[in-house]
Amino acid sequence: MQDHDRELMIGRLKTIEGHIRGIQRMLEDQEYCIDIIQQIHAVQAALNKVSQQILDQHLNTCVISAIRGDDPDERERVLKEITAVYEAATKV
Repeated sequence: MQDHDRELMIGRLKTIEGHIRGIQRMLEDQEYCIDIIQQIHAVQAALNKVSQQILDQHLNTCVISAIRGDDPDERERVLKEITAVYEAATKV
């Protein structure tokens, strides 16, 4: 992952961290439940965005390198990783 992209994602995670602290304060202040839930959904969406960006980077670097490489075991390993990530993401 390039330094610029990594720094952007770290910045996003720090923003998310601030939002989580805000949710914690909302709970401490006993704010309206629906407002808290909406903030939680916003954090989840932001985390999903970071996850998607990291996966995109991985697909366009590590996976492509493995697929183009000469090691069939490495190709299989990387494809199994992607399958496992997809399965984990789609669990209910």
